[in-house]
Amino acid sequence: MTQTVQTSEQEIGQDIFLTSNAAKRVAAIAEKQAKPAILRLSVEGGGCSGFQYRFGLAEQIEPDDIAVIESGVTLVVDEISLDLVRGSAVDFVESLGGNAFQVTNPNAASGCGCGSSFSI
Repeated sequence: MTQTVQTSEQEIGQDIFLTSNAAKRVAAIAEKQAKPAILRLSVEGGGCSGFQYRFGLAEQIEPDDIAVIESGVTLVVDEISLDLVRGSAVDFVESLGGNAFQVTNPNAASGCGCGSSFSI
């Protein structure tokens, strides 16, 4: 189990990357909660399309995590979830419908209207 830390969007585009907008939001949340600026993305079974994204602040990078860094913020994904989100971009979007982290996943065959679940 190896840990990969990549530091530029060009290098990490093949696995997963965090946009600068999402990094700014994670940094603000982490500072407010006095936690490390580490965002964990995982994929779980469920949701209206079969799989759903889960986001949360992590205390540390686990041994089986793939970690990418953008603007001093780390995005971590476990190896199993990475198979489902490889090539994805994690962004933070603000709209009239609300503010949320959003995954643009090239592997998703379909998704639901809420944007938090998908199928392969």
